[in-house]
Amino acid sequence: MYCKTMLMATSLTHARPLTTAAAASASFYCSRLVPQPPDLIKWVRREGGFVHQSIKIAQLEEGSNGLGLGLVAAENIPKESDLISLPRHIPLKFEAADAEDGAHSTLVNLARNVPEELWAMKLGLKLLQERAKTGSFWWPYISNLPETYSVPIFFPGEDIKNLQYAPLLYQVNKRCRFLLDFEKLVKYELQSLKANDHPFGGQGADASSLGWAMSAVSSRAFRLYGNKRPDGTHIDAPMMLPLIDMCNHSFKPNAEIVQEQEANNEKMLVKVIARTQIMQDDPLVLNYGFLNNDFFLLDYGFVMDPNPYDCVELKYDPALLDAASMAAGISSPNFSSPSSWQQEILFQLNLCGEHSDHKVSLGGSELVEGRLLAALRVLLSTDKEAVERNDLNTLKSLSAEAPLGISNEIAALRTIIALCVIALGHFPTKIMEDESLLKQGVATTTNLAIQFRIQKKSVIVDAMRDLTRRVKALMSKELVTAQ
Repeated sequence: MYCKTMLMATSLTHARPLTTAAAASASFYCSRLVPQPPDLIKWVRREGGFVHQSIKIAQLEEGSNGLGLGLVAAENIPKESDLISLPRHIPLKFEAADAEDGAHSTLVNLARNVPEELWAMKLGLKLLQERAKTGSFWWPYISNLPETYSVPIFFPGEDIKNLQYAPLLYQVNKRCRFLLDFEKLVKYELQSLKANDHPFGGQGADASSLGWAMSAVSSRAFRLYGNKRPDGTHIDAPMMLPLIDMCNHSFKPNAEIVQEQEANNEKMLVKVIARTQIMQDDPLVLNYGFLNNDFFLLDYGFVMDPNPYDCVELKYDPALLDAASMAAGISSPNFSSPSSWQQEILFQLNLCGEHSDHKVSLGGSELVEGRLLAALRVLLSTDKEAVERNDLNTLKSLSAEAPLGISNEIAALRTIIALCVIALGHFPTKIMEDESLLKQGVATTTNLAIQFRIQKKSVIVDAMRDLTRRVKALMSKELVTAQ
């Protein structure tokens, strides 16, 4: 069962509803909670924040990561300029140690039922509380938030299937199940509360509004320094940073977030500074992290193309490796029945044993995950002494050229290439078919799903090309050695 998008514009003067009618897919990038929200730049300045005079809010052109509204330079801005500065009271955060009233206690109790991996829902509860509250301090910010989000939990069921990638489908379904279960818990916890203790002003919070809040936080919050511990170190705390969170993502950012203490004051300022000169009409961009496209789509609602950090998840499965080695023409592998010394190394690689991790990957900065490469090198070798002459880091390194000999390396790489062929065959469509569909023009969510699966297939194809090149070079070297 998938969560449906049910969000609409809200009132500036009355209690603000948390659930709404479904929005058209075209509004994923543009519509805000109210048609004419307060000026966010003026609000930040009025509350003691700083915004560079050359920054404006503008509609970004297609191709900008995140799309929709963003921050743009109205004129050239010199390197190292302060762009935005927020005093401590402007970021929206949720801290259980805040002064507690009945409503806050309820939020704290609800937050205890949120798993740590879905931390965005905890801050999302605070966001929903402020959205429902008439006269909320953060209303000028909240009213500027998108009405809907392009994350997969809001995709139509068909477009979730269109992702064609099991690890992401698992995460989407997991989040949807959580929201449906959490909706029941919230309903149960709120049903008997007194009006003053109700965190949402007497309104219910269904899976749709909870999903909106979780998506708003996951796509916009930053983990920064929060309150101090007794030893003087700071607790990492997710915060929503008004205006700053309108900067989109780039692996080559022109701006960065810093935290510093105000002069003669222990309070932290959150600032954005220019890392480079920012030219007129350029968007302000931050680096959200060196993430794969699973994270970008699941949490932010976009796909990076190209993405040098994207990877494809595989399962370390002896039966699958047997099939791959047979397809590659490799004889007598020991994948299903490793010897005791080989099994000991698999244990060190955490690929066997009670708490083993069988998730391995292709692509990204490693090209082939080191644990998989080491396992193949060891299992395709019969020379225990040669294996023992190399440490585990060497066996895991693709840059360590043929540590167990050229024939062993060729066999290992050919097996990985065969794994790539098998993985590519699990996708129902080919890249050319996907590209043809995009040219025909499709709905926003369909477009994102197709872009995502194209990138996954491209990771596999690029890995095959790189590994094939390495195999050819090794075969040439082997031939020269033989002569």
